[in-house]
Amino acid sequence: MGILLQFALLILGFVLLIKGADIFVDASVNIAKILKIPSIIIGLTIVALGTSLPEAVVSVSAALSGSTDIAVGNVVGSNLFNLLIVVGFSALVAPLAVHFAEISKDTWLSIAATAVLLLMTIFFVDEIPRWGGTIFLAAFIVYIIIVVRNALKHRVADNPAAEEKHKPMINSIFFTIIGIALIVAGGQLTVTNAVAIAQAFAISERIIGLTIVAMGTSLPELVTSVVACAKGENDIAIGNVVGSNIFNILFVLGLTGVVMPLAINPSLVVDLGVLIASSLLFLLFAFRAKIGRFEGATFVLVYAAYMVVIIFVQP
Repeated sequence: MGILLQFALLILGFVLLIKGADIFVDASVNIAKILKIPSIIIGLTIVALGTSLPEAVVSVSAALSGSTDIAVGNVVGSNLFNLLIVVGFSALVAPLAVHFAEISKDTWLSIAATAVLLLMTIFFVDEIPRWGGTIFLAAFIVYIIIVVRNALKHRVADNPAAEEKHKPMINSIFFTIIGIALIVAGGQLTVTNAVAIAQAFAISERIIGLTIVAMGTSLPELVTSVVACAKGENDIAIGNVVGSNIFNILFVLGLTGVVMPLAINPSLVVDLGVLIASSLLFLLFAFRAKIGRFEGATFVLVYAAYMVVIIFVQP
């Protein structure tokens, strides 16, 4: 009966994620239009933060309970899931038009943050000290300041020929909060019950962090980006992925590392290498200004191969 209840709660988590993402995307797009801010900026900030909240909650909780393998694996696994599955499935739903000039700087920042984490993993061996987390958190604050200033400089000019009726700002803010609440609740339900089911089959913490927890906490990104893509909001779909990956390393790992020094699993070096390679592949596809169904299928296949390796080959 326990397993059946966990499966039922898992399904409920999926329902909350899907509905929350739908509400969140609509409200965020409306806010972008009211404030005349480019959708890509909304995707990189509000949407990315909202969909990264499950990673933050789960990683900090895992660190406080001593499961830092889950905390770090969650972030690395989530970023891989975002790049390969979220972008992959979004492109399979509809080819993604990419504004390379707008997205490349943030992608390079994500790669740089991952490279710093890789260097810390190599040089510190046992654990990343609290000051390492402090560096990530400080970099996150600087990044947010730069993005907000950039948003204020590049507000979209009025276009009388394209006047639309917008819902009142207070309504959009209210529904943004409701959407985030549903996403967080859904993510928590999904992860908690997925982990419980996995533990019943004696799966290691590292594998749980890189797979089940990472997939569970990344479901908001997946659902939000696919929904945004289906609504024709490609900038939000892409911005959500890149922004979430930056948030995950700088904010989630930074906050988690300040709360508790992060234990390092030697196998993390391989996972981070795959993440950097996947980010470079994303940049290569984005440079062509379009990520089509072929590229989307390639991303999904790369992720499937990675899953096979870490589950059946890597110790």
